[in-house]
Amino acid sequence: MCSTRNLDQARSLGAEHAIDYTQDNFTKSGQLYDLILAANGYHSIFDYKRALKPNGIYVVAGGTTSQLMQGMLLGRWLSKTGGQRLGVLSARVKQSDLIVIKELIEAGKVKPVIDKRYTFKETPEALKYLGEGHARGKVVISVAEPIN
Repeated sequence: MCSTRNLDQARSLGAEHAIDYTQDNFTKSGQLYDLILAANGYHSIFDYKRALKPNGIYVVAGGTTSQLMQGMLLGRWLSKTGGQRLGVLSARVKQSDLIVIKELIEAGKVKPVIDKRYTFKETPEALKYLGEGHARGKVVISVAEPIN
């Protein structure tokens, strides 16, 4: 799910089906999903629950404080009825996890999207850019100066 301007990018990264959230409310379409990963939640947990298959999983990984609280508090309670599981993504990253991700990137199986790069001295500009909410990928701040 993404905005209109990011549909082509989602498809280029391998999305089989991209939903434009500015045009379509997938929680009301009647289609059911095995997994919903809400990186930026736009709906209530009850809307996401309605869009899940009977054994589906909903994970909130970002969004407003209200959406995160719904995932933490209501997710556990809603998961007790039926086979659906709802909750918040939390992770403890280990060095071995980072090595696996590095290997996936090097093998071309994961394609990181870098929108802009900034030097350490340009950190205020990078934060301003992020704050504007228009980043179409990751914003990278290089701590070391580039070697010429």
